[in-house]
Amino acid sequence: MLDRRLERLERELMLVARCSVLTPRERKVQGTEAHEAEPQKPSTKADTGKGAHPDTRVEAHPDTRAEAHTAPQTNLGAESCTPTRLDRSGYLLLSRLDAEGAMSIGQLADAFQLDVSTVNRQTGALLRAGLVERIADPDGGLARKLRITPRGADRMAAERTCRQTDLSRLLESWPSEEVARLEDVLTRFNREVERQEGRAWPRGTGDV
Repeated sequence: MLDRRLERLERELMLVARCSVLTPRERKVQGTEAHEAEPQKPSTKADTGKGAHPDTRVEAHPDTRAEAHTAPQTNLGAESCTPTRLDRSGYLLLSRLDAEGAMSIGQLADAFQLDVSTVNRQTGALLRAGLVERIADPDGGLARKLRITPRGADRMAAERTCRQTDLSRLLESWPSEEVARLEDVLTRFNREVERQEGRAWPRGTGDV
């Protein structure tokens, strides 16, 4: 069942996870693009304890691992997947960079409707793991941009295969018409979210 429809279904399920319509978040506007592109200092206990800023606690993704940005493997088909898995925020960020190309911290923050400090934390973990790299803006802008590395592309592709394999096992007893209906409904939902937010996810030209 690892076909094009399953690929689209996995993507739409991923996009539902980043939906903020039902749980709106306040964003803090911070400085300029050049300032946003600077890496943030590693978080300390004070950042996550009682004294942490309320916005930081709300925005920080529950799946974020500060250093490796990976999560323990919990998939249904363990024998087919890598020893470590990308967490949700890392997978979303890599998927966006892979789909759209190099982006600044500010552009990523806008794409996911997160404040800059949150995106700095999440991309900082990817930078330390060698999954993304900073480059000069190809268009000549002041802010540096983030680009997925070959290692990051490999990790993202492995994670995507794991997710699609797990999804295939989960839906193996479903009639193909019901799988198609699920994909259609999820795609419609995500496109409506994107339409209302004015932030479309870059899809291939062959996607409907």
